[in-house]
Amino acid sequence: MTWTESETETVAVTADDGVVLWASRSGAGEPLVLCHGGPGLWDMFGDAAGLLADLATVVRWDQRGCGRSQRCAGPWTSERFVADLDAVRRHFALDRMALLGHSWGAQLALSYTLAHPERVSALVYVAGTGIGPDADWHEAFVENFRARLGDHPERLARWQELTNRPRRTEAEDRERAVLQWSVEFEDRERALEYAGRMADPWFAINEECNKALNAERKRVWGTPELYAACRSLDVPVTIVDGARDIRPRTAVDSLERALPNVRRVTLPEAGHMVWANDPKGFREAVARAF
Repeated sequence: MTWTESETETVAVTADDGVVLWASRSGAGEPLVLCHGGPGLWDMFGDAAGLLADLATVVRWDQRGCGRSQRCAGPWTSERFVADLDAVRRHFALDRMALLGHSWGAQLALSYTLAHPERVSALVYVAGTGIGPDADWHEAFVENFRARLGDHPERLARWQELTNRPRRTEAEDRERAVLQWSVEFEDRERALEYAGRMADPWFAINEECNKALNAERKRVWGTPELYAACRSLDVPVTIVDGARDIRPRTAVDSLERALPNVRRVTLPEAGHMVWANDPKGFREAVARAF
């Protein structure tokens, strides 16, 4: 079938603490639940869901306090977000589901799979940063980001100007985000256009959520306990990388080495937004995963 927005069922999912989450379902086939990036952003998987609509029943959702989900005071922890994802699973009456997580969402999907492996048929880990410490990737990411945005000096200068402002309007927040996200697209001439699509519709970024979950990752990721948990994971995992991602792909080696049942697909012409950069390669990788 060909996916269209009119064929999407939009629902409200209530978490166990009463917070209401936005979710949607489209397509046909085995259930595939998508976990968006961030933290603090919202589901931007419209194009990806369209690519997968004839392969799976695709469930999308906005994480708590973000996007179309209810604004709330948190808590901003991976444990809480794992519980929210399980509320989405229960709402759609899924005994087991395949999970696909992108970027921060890959970390969330992995965390859920480690907590509830019996409820996950397969994990597709897209453009994540592995299970090592931030030192494995973050410094190189910042350097690559500035170099990529610096290909257009006026964009870098404007991004720096907006970043350094103590207060920004909503329009300025959106402009800064579009400039920042533009580095994720390999078509440099149309990068701003593609990034603008990510920001439409625009919802305020939940900065509190972003800071808290990033701080948690720094404390927890890279620990012996996490490596041990991944080594004992009995769920098939497909790692999907874009070779041109500005986050060094070597960081994901830590996860690949730890997992006992893993396949890795690297798309040579793709960056971080792999389905936008190489839709055919992305679709084929996901189709083989479950």
